[in-house]
Amino acid sequence: MGTAASAPVEKPQHITVEFDVSCSIPVEEIVNISEQAGKAIMQIYNSADHGVELKGDESPLTKADTESNRIICEGLQRVSPHVPIISEENKTLPYSIRKGYQYCWVVDPLDGTKEFIKRNGEFTVMIGLVQGSAAVLGVVHVPVSGKTYYAVAGKGAYVRDADGTTKQIHAKEFSMTDPGLVLVGSTSHANPSNNTAMREFVELFESPTFNSYGSSLKLLMVAEGDAHVYPRLAPTMEWDTAAADIIVKEAGGVVLQAGKITGKGELLEDWKDVLVKELPMDYNKEDLLNPCFVVFGKRRV
Repeated sequence: MGTAASAPVEKPQHITVEFDVSCSIPVEEIVNISEQAGKAIMQIYNSADHGVELKGDESPLTKADTESNRIICEGLQRVSPHVPIISEENKTLPYSIRKGYQYCWVVDPLDGTKEFIKRNGEFTVMIGLVQGSAAVLGVVHVPVSGKTYYAVAGKGAYVRDADGTTKQIHAKEFSMTDPGLVLVGSTSHANPSNNTAMREFVELFESPTFNSYGSSLKLLMVAEGDAHVYPRLAPTMEWDTAAADIIVKEAGGVVLQAGKITGKGELLEDWKDVLVKELPMDYNKEDLLNPCFVVFGKRRV
């Protein structure tokens, strides 16, 4: 007895299922994780042995970086096991995998390792949540002071002191033509006399005050109103800015791209041509190297 011919069957690899995962993460959980990491960092900071070694790119790595990263990654995996983590101290996955991320954590377990080694106190713990290419949650803890800054998109920016007192923070309003504005820059890269691009930028202002600090403290100073502008015309990575980016934005400021740069500090674009486009920073890019950027407080039109 003959059998009817079967219709061709679609191969399983060509069949897909689409779904969304809904999850709420209390910001307090992320704040607590950052503070736990900060306590571990301070224990090592106050010890005799920081366990300093050099990574492949010649940047320093300490026991504090490693221990903080362990605490943060374990904590994030506990509260959001479905959200991948991009961390300075983890192996970076290929972009062919990362480009599919709807959300991801972007982490610097010890931002300012050089400052940690110098024992000047200017280092932070940074945990940012990125949706697509934009930061939507940021927590930055300052271990030495015990302060923790945090923000969620559309919910404002806040700082919690070591005693638990919490207040909302706001960037300072100013006009670009105001005399005596406060500019901040990196301890390692900021000296305008040694950097042509920085010198050109600073010359845009009338009688500015220029101060140098380490790590993401400079972005926090703009967010909190202690500084008006922070130009960064030198290399950074996404984990150096993601968490603080959303804090600045929710405080009323902005972080704008200022042209591509190589990892060795060679400017590939004129910062003036790019800055006027008012482009926000992008995250989880194929190349995790940031462009140059400028952080502004609340600019008056």
